[in-house]
Amino acid sequence: MDRLQEKYLKEVVPALTEKFGYKNVMQLPKVAKIVINMGVGEAVGNSKALDAAVGDLTIIAGQKPVLTRAKKSLAAWKLRVGMPIGCKVTLRGVRMYQFLDKFVNIALPRVRDFRGVSGKAFDGRGNYSVGLKEQLIFPEIEYDKIDKIRGMNIIVVTTAKTDEEAKELLRLLGMPFSA
Repeated sequence: MDRLQEKYLKEVVPALTEKFGYKNVMQLPKVAKIVINMGVGEAVGNSKALDAAVGDLTIIAGQKPVLTRAKKSLAAWKLRVGMPIGCKVTLRGVRMYQFLDKFVNIALPRVRDFRGVSGKAFDGRGNYSVGLKEQLIFPEIEYDKIDKIRGMNIIVVTTAKTDEEAKELLRLLGMPFSA
């Protein structure tokens, strides 16, 4: 069992039960999955850029990402339907907890001028998304081996019914929200 999953069971579950007064264990919110998405707009003209992004995301997530393809044609950007323009990976189970632990405790503190993540990035259904400007904050990425700095979106999907429950869940798991 992962360190963060153990923390969830021993510390977070009793704290959430006390705060929100859940009667049943199944009512407790938990992290369902984490989706990491990396859009590579330059892949239209340079397919090697997409290969590098897939390699970086594979190293960061620990599993191979799937390619995302264009849904519409845009003549101004020379984009056609079906062209690969990004990659994404969905993490569940043990890998999800390992990634969340690494993201909260190692990667986020390495962000320049970091004062916490915004507490307003919830979608109204208990899901949280955060955008990163560079992949260099993850310790697995070697600075000398990257060709270009790329950003990514990280979406933490929870089973919480409200944003307040989801924020409390993530706060108890160690997510550093700014005031």
